[in-house]
Amino acid sequence: MLQFRIMQSTRRSLEGSIEITAFTLCCVLSLLWGFLAKAQTALHPAVSIEIVLPARLAAGRPATLATLGADHKLAGHVTVELGSGQHIRTDATGRANFTASVAAVLLARAPGASAAALIDSEPAAGAQRELAVPPFAALHNSFNICGGGFQGDAEANQVESNDEPALVLAASPECLVVIPNPKTAIGPAKIAVESSGAPRQASITFVSLDFEPPQPPLTPGKKSLLTVHVRGSNQRLRILVENDAPDVLQFEKGDAQALVTSGGAENEAQIKVEALRSGDFAFRARLLPAPDTEAARRFLEAAEQVALEGPAHSLKSMEDELSRHPRAADKIRDELEKMLPLTTPGDFRTLLEAARSAL
Repeated sequence: MLQFRIMQSTRRSLEGSIEITAFTLCCVLSLLWGFLAKAQTALHPAVSIEIVLPARLAAGRPATLATLGADHKLAGHVTVELGSGQHIRTDATGRANFTASVAAVLLARAPGASAAALIDSEPAAGAQRELAVPPFAALHNSFNICGGGFQGDAEANQVESNDEPALVLAASPECLVVIPNPKTAIGPAKIAVESSGAPRQASITFVSLDFEPPQPPLTPGKKSLLTVHVRGSNQRLRILVENDAPDVLQFEKGDAQALVTSGGAENEAQIKVEALRSGDFAFRARLLPAPDTEAARRFLEAAEQVALEGPAHSLKSMEDELSRHPRAADKIRDELEKMLPLTTPGDFRTLLEAARSAL
């Protein structure tokens, strides 16, 4: 997922105080669009890779995945292992085509990265439904468009936001993963998709998520407030703020915090933070989609199949609760947040993370 990031560096002055220097990384998307036209041939360190999959795949049908580097640009020439043991390699544009298996879930792995996606039984040929897009999307984040009738080859789908071409990162007959054009303005917009058949349209509102440097200025051992501002909407929005340098900066309630913004003209959310030592640190924010309890239940069901007896019993209880009480999403998400730090990397953890993300 492409994400906007603000970085800050701290250094100790002669008086022993901490000076804070803040700057905003220029939008990586403008670089992405410039470089995508050319072949991206540089190799990217394995530990920096992120795998992007469509939200849902169609069994036995073509699909496209993407790999991103630490700079959140498409990273080419990355080998990805699919759940069946098949290996594919992304091309110079950072994308690779494959055929989805007939399993319930696809697990994709690369050195230092993994991702999971649900696989649906094959839809009727050419089936199209009304486009399903989120009501809000952040300009510098990718978002899902679902509704069927898409092409599994990402480049065979044309997507526009207010007549500006958007970039399709990943695709399946069921869903697309799209990143807006850098020229797209904040506020209400129209999404147009042409894959096969008549073009379809949907409404969306684009927002930007901007950080304000912590106040008061950070000093090791003392608390400050980190503020995230929303521009483009006065609605209360669910966002996730993630700390990328927990050894330098500490969030009061964990390195990934789900928040609800205030709404109104000054639409914002705040996190209490504390500097642990001088050094560079970074954080990022993205919008959280509406909870999809059915998707979360299916990921938990898949995780149960590879879990030990104790965790499997806990997962079954979570599945049952989501089936009976869809509004229990927040409670189950909190339980998964507590379980994940105790879980070693692997397929089981990847499935738990997918379930948490769906909530």
